[in-house]
Amino acid sequence: MLKTHNCGELRLSHAGQEVSLAGWVHRRRDHGGLIFIDLRDRSGLVQITVQPGRGEAHSVAEKARGEFVLKLDGVVRPRPENLVNPNLPTGEIEVLADSIEILNPAKAPPIPLDDDGYRTDEGQRLKYRYLDLRRARLQENIILRHKTIKFIRDYLDRLGFLEIETPMMIKSTPEGARDYVVPSRLQPGRFFALPQSPQQLKQLLMVAGYERYFQIARCMRDEDLRGDRQPEFTQLDLEMSFVDRDDVLAVVEGLVTALIPVVTPHKRIFEPFPRLSYAEAMARFGTDKPDLRFGMGIVDITDTLRRSEARVFAEPIASGGTVRAIVAPSSAGSSRKEVDTMTDLVKAAGAKAMATLAWTAEGVKGTAAKLLKDSEVSEIVRRLEAKQGDLACMVAGRADVASKALGALRLDFRDRLNLAPPDLLAFAWVIDFPMFEWDEEEKHWSFIHHPFTMPKQEHLDILETDPGAVLSDAYDLVCNGYELSSGSIRIHRRDIQARIFRSLGYSDEEAYRRFGHMLDAFEYGAPPHGGMAPGIDRLIMLLADEPNIREVIAFPKTASAADLMFDAPSELDPKHLRELHLQILE
Repeated sequence: MLKTHNCGELRLSHAGQEVSLAGWVHRRRDHGGLIFIDLRDRSGLVQITVQPGRGEAHSVAEKARGEFVLKLDGVVRPRPENLVNPNLPTGEIEVLADSIEILNPAKAPPIPLDDDGYRTDEGQRLKYRYLDLRRARLQENIILRHKTIKFIRDYLDRLGFLEIETPMMIKSTPEGARDYVVPSRLQPGRFFALPQSPQQLKQLLMVAGYERYFQIARCMRDEDLRGDRQPEFTQLDLEMSFVDRDDVLAVVEGLVTALIPVVTPHKRIFEPFPRLSYAEAMARFGTDKPDLRFGMGIVDITDTLRRSEARVFAEPIASGGTVRAIVAPSSAGSSRKEVDTMTDLVKAAGAKAMATLAWTAEGVKGTAAKLLKDSEVSEIVRRLEAKQGDLACMVAGRADVASKALGALRLDFRDRLNLAPPDLLAFAWVIDFPMFEWDEEEKHWSFIHHPFTMPKQEHLDILETDPGAVLSDAYDLVCNGYELSSGSIRIHRRDIQARIFRSLGYSDEEAYRRFGHMLDAFEYGAPPHGGMAPGIDRLIMLLADEPNIREVIAFPKTASAADLMFDAPSELDPKHLRELHLQILE
């Protein structure tokens, strides 16, 4: 047998045992004939000692270099007490080599592999990803991913969910992002689309009577990328029949609260998850994916300043605007230069200006100190619960703009002042989203989530007359400033689905051309149903404390949606293009 033990699993209890190991040379040290090799496999590494006079074993060890693949036989023995390495799980023992075989030599790696990799050019890391994945940090991330997905599968199986695979080539339909398309060789001029999600398919599974479905689903979207997006990603897709919103939320919250202590026991979570309406989240935090690991909520102080003579507040209020504020600690800084930097940040987020009040030992200071009456300052102190050393940052203007600007400033304070505990996972539900948003460029209403989301029952009567006021039965799971999942109760009636399509500007004919399969299915006894799709990549990113999802995906794409390892996307041979009936236009 090639291996009898894994390197990283050897312990003092194995002392005296003969072992066969295989792995990579992590590090080699020659101490005047006495050679030490740190041998690494997926489980970790162990020190191999090769003594002078060990014959062939010593001569082979002299030839070994970093990343050579070795097989060796030896005996486990305790290290001398003064040479124990407390920072290494195998630090109490070493393996005295009797024989060593080089299974494969290796060239010097083009990237360092004995560090965390953060300081190495990411393009080089992705080009040589098969090497990059050898580093301990990434192996731990991939193992964490495996354990998380296995837990999810086992948990949902116990709840009676069935894992069902859905097609990877479907029809192109508008679901919020651009499709990746696949040309059909056998049907010239026609195309499949790669699924942005299994949304329609899982609803059709509910129509088919499966009642509880899940899938670890691959999804493809041709959209602009950022640290928490990839052109192909993985989500936990699940759907349930005969449920309401609270039933779906209970299943997902139960899954998450059971998962965290098992795969990341050092993480803390709040239970139960708080619930915020979309309107409340936007007003208090300036975003629909708030980071709740720290306070500093946005406060509306419009009524306090409604009669103020300060133009910076009076004019926006007179125009129907608001004044909103957040309070930061003294460490945020209140010098002219620091306030100018904060002002630039809120302006970049859409605000016209920012005013400040700083409560110091010498009295109230700040750009608004001389503009406000003492009574107004006192009332602001009361509303904001400010104390000496605090800094109030105030923005006047349209409500959504003021909250968005202060929300951006709040996150800047979080990062600069280290306000968010790194071991805390602050999950929360955001509910009661608007059904539609106005597309100013296209001059029509578009959907917020997707066109199969059920409106609130009480808002069905205003669907055509006041679409901007319609709320949907949609919900998001957020954590630490990221959206982890979107979901909703779905439309299951053809008449309601047809009304939604009309509200989105589709004629009945166009809606049937695009979604006839769904409209027809709803006429054959479709049950009420709902679900959601937590993002596996983002969840693992948060569990692993990584800065982006590329660090938890085995073979990710770059920010420009390129695969540097495969040099893809690539050109096709002209013969292949002709077979697909495609022509490249210059």
